[in-house]
Amino acid sequence: MKYVDHLVKSMEYLAEDPRVVFIGQSVSYSGNSIYNTLKTISNDRKIETPVFEEAQMGLSIGLAMDGMIPVTCYPRFDFLLLAVNQLVNHLDKMEEMTRGAYKPRVIVRTSIGAKVPLNGGLQHTQDHTEAFRHLLTNVDVVLLENKEDIFPAYQKALNRTDSKSTLLVEYGEYYNQ
Repeated sequence: MKYVDHLVKSMEYLAEDPRVVFIGQSVSYSGNSIYNTLKTISNDRKIETPVFEEAQMGLSIGLAMDGMIPVTCYPRFDFLLLAVNQLVNHLDKMEEMTRGAYKPRVIVRTSIGAKVPLNGGLQHTQDHTEAFRHLLTNVDVVLLENKEDIFPAYQKALNRTDSKSTLLVEYGEYYNQ
């Protein structure tokens, strides 16, 4: 199986849980590589968003507070930077801020943009994994370098017993291998 096949398998696994909803740009309509990993998922499990990254994260947190498990998709790591306020100051701190009353679990998907066969440029290909590991204390950050790590990582993100959220960083360059 290729890297992308492991992603498709993982998304299909997540979709088996009725609490899971997929949210983001190009989750329902073609426009980026994440779309191809969600083609087999029913559109009634998807929420297509415009380009409003911070609002998307806020919406994801709200869905999680209501018992859903949103898989919020950011096609490039560089775009996730626009949601840092919601991710770092709200999702990451929610349990502490509410004295345990709310423990929203969000699965955040992003990718390091591909440089081959077409280089997307500096604003689309940066790897911010280490920076996010320093910023986040209650959200696990998982870099998916090896295709064999993909399914177990998404499985763990869904089935956590500690209600923590997970940021999964994929390699966009591997989607087309």
